[in-house]
Amino acid sequence: MNPIVFPAPAKINLFLHVTGRRADGYHELQTVFQLIDLADEVVITPRTDSQIKRARDLPGISPESDLSLRAARALQAATACPLGCTIELRKHIPSGAGLGGGSSDAATVLLALNALWNTGRSVDELARIGLQLGADVPVFVRGHSAFAEGVGETLTPMNLGESWYVLIFQANRCRPQRFSDPKN
Repeated sequence: MNPIVFPAPAKINLFLHVTGRRADGYHELQTVFQLIDLADEVVITPRTDSQIKRARDLPGISPESDLSLRAARALQAATACPLGCTIELRKHIPSGAGLGGGSSDAATVLLALNALWNTGRSVDELARIGLQLGADVPVFVRGHSAFAEGVGETLTPMNLGESWYVLIFQANRCRPQRFSDPKN
């Protein structure tokens, strides 16, 4: 089967208020997640066997901690789907920058495989599966900017209009770039 490329957008937090700490270690918060057009590319090649594989290794990310693989396995387990896939991540979102790259990659895998595997799960169901992977995954599953509460899973959609942001990454291979929010 042929590989299919899916965009996985980054996000910024327009503000972040920590309102408490839960017994499970997560923080209660209030924030506005603004999706921006900086994006990774998630390349998925469907497989007829049940294997879920990476196309290539990612520096510093073991297969066990790779959220995209974990997302595929979580959807496969939740649906008893007999199909598999090979996943390649083309990273454009800097790791560890707070822009949600891994969470967005996971959400994109859930949405893409839901369609490719024809599992018929609703966005709400995919968001619940995604929350088990990380607190930021549900906003990316829903695909729009939002006011968030709880650990980030209680979302109120927001249309923030067109905005421009300047992100500066301090790293040898990154250069300052301008990004606007995607159309809602």
